[in-house]
Amino acid sequence: MDLGLQGRVAIVAAASKGLGRAVAEEFAREGAHLAICSREARNIERTATEIQASTKQRLFWRAVDVRQEKAVAAFVADTEKEFGRIDICVTNSGGPPSHSFEETKPEEWRAAVDQLLMSTVFFARETLPRMKKNNWGRFITITSSAVKQPVDGLLLSNSVRAAVTGLARTLANEYAAYGITVNNVCPGYTRTARLDTLATTISTRANVKPEEVFAGWAREIPAGRIGTPEEFAAVVAFLASERASYVNGTSIAVDGGLVRSLL
Repeated sequence: MDLGLQGRVAIVAAASKGLGRAVAEEFAREGAHLAICSREARNIERTATEIQASTKQRLFWRAVDVRQEKAVAAFVADTEKEFGRIDICVTNSGGPPSHSFEETKPEEWRAAVDQLLMSTVFFARETLPRMKKNNWGRFITITSSAVKQPVDGLLLSNSVRAAVTGLARTLANEYAAYGITVNNVCPGYTRTARLDTLATTISTRANVKPEEVFAGWAREIPAGRIGTPEEFAAVVAFLASERASYVNGTSIAVDGGLVRSLL
C-alpha cells in the first residue's frame, strides 16, 4: 500500500529512542523528510545519523526541550526553512514518574502539565497554522492507553494525558475544514526503555523480579504479549498518510486488546 508519504515533511518529537524513534524510522522508510528532536544533543545526533544512513532520507535534527515554548517555536520555524513546508507533526515527550496520589508533590503536577500538555500546545500553535496555509496536515499525539483505561500507579499520566486527548479532539473540530486531521495514538504495554524503567519501579515496590512484572502485564493482554515499537509506528504512519484522510478526532489504542471499553 502506498501511504503517500513520499516527500512529505514530518516533525517527530522525543525521537531519539523508543516510540518516537520507531515512528521517525517508519516515516523515513516511507520516503518522508524528517525533522526530529529530543533533549539530549548527543542522543538525537546519533539517532539522526543512524536513520539517515539506513534510509538515505533528508533529515534535520536539534536538541529541544519541548517544555520550552521558544525552543519549540524556533525548531518548527527552522524546520520550515530547511524543507519549505510542514505536513505532519507527531508530539511525544516520554512519561512522568510513577507515584501514588499522596506521594505526588504540587511541583510534580506542574512538571507533568508542562511535559505532556503544554508541549503539545506549543507544537500545535506552531504547526497547525502552517498546515492550514497548505490546506493539508496531520497532527498526531502519542498519549497512552491510560486515557481509555487508567493504569494503577500512573496517576500523573492518567490525569494529564486525558487533557491532551481533550485538546486534540477539540483541535480536530477546528481544523478539519482545512484538510487537517488530528488524532491520538494510545500505546499499551510496548517494549521500550520507559517500560523497563516502570517495571523496575514496580518490582522494587512489590519485592518481585522485573520479569514477573512483565509476565503479569502480558497476562492482562488478550494478545498474550508485550507490543513492539514497530507495531505502534505502523499505525502512526497510516494516520499520517493520504489513506487516512477521513480519520479525524480519534483516540486509537495500540495495545493488543488491553483496553476493554467499547470506545
